[in-house]
Amino acid sequence: MEYWMFSPALTTETLIKLGLSALLSLVIGIERELKRKPVGLKTSVVIATFSCLLTIISIETAYSTPAREDINITMDPLRLAAQIVSGIGFLGAGVILKRGNDNITGLTTAAMIWGAAGIGIAVGAGFYIEAAIAVGIVMFAIEVLPPLMNIMGPKRLRMKELLLIVRLSDGDDIKRLMGELSVPGYTIEKIRMTTLHEDGQFTGHELSARLSIPPKVDPGTIYEELQKLDYIKTIELDILS
Repeated sequence: MEYWMFSPALTTETLIKLGLSALLSLVIGIERELKRKPVGLKTSVVIATFSCLLTIISIETAYSTPAREDINITMDPLRLAAQIVSGIGFLGAGVILKRGNDNITGLTTAAMIWGAAGIGIAVGAGFYIEAAIAVGIVMFAIEVLPPLMNIMGPKRLRMKELLLIVRLSDGDDIKRLMGELSVPGYTIEKIRMTTLHEDGQFTGHELSARLSIPPKVDPGTIYEELQKLDYIKTIELDILS
């Protein structure tokens, strides 16, 4: 009896599927690598290739298991693939970070991990064209749409978002700082003020503000202007978008 795993045609098809899933995942991996994201080339290829392999195993096992007269065996061809979708969430959760300033990062990378698994499942199940089209759509949305929105999109979407954290000695300095930030075209989205203590002694105030500025404004210029204010003890400026 010749088992399915020794079939030359099936072995060739399996190699093609594994190779194609790895190739398509390279597109995602290279994009993440260029942006210095935690999930890069190697991770994407590993996820897509093994997802493809498990999908192939799941499908072929379901259809190749010999029937028995004494037991009614019913197998779901995509049972392993369903577990991939659930299990890949652990990897995605590992790259989502919440900073102390309530800024959440890594959501796109987590979605790309899930997408790499989706590529492997789709190719493993034989949906080659669909997988390639999905990769094309995703890359268009990530690489082409944002620059277009910066040029043609609504003004709100074209604004740069900054996170400004400053330490001040006196409470009256907060009003002075807010006056400095009240520049036409600037929008203060959110403000958080904290009283700082060290060893039980008052040491000053910390002001955290989300600031939206026009796309032509250089954040470095804002940083330099704030440095000139003698009542500011420390400055931290984070470009969010």
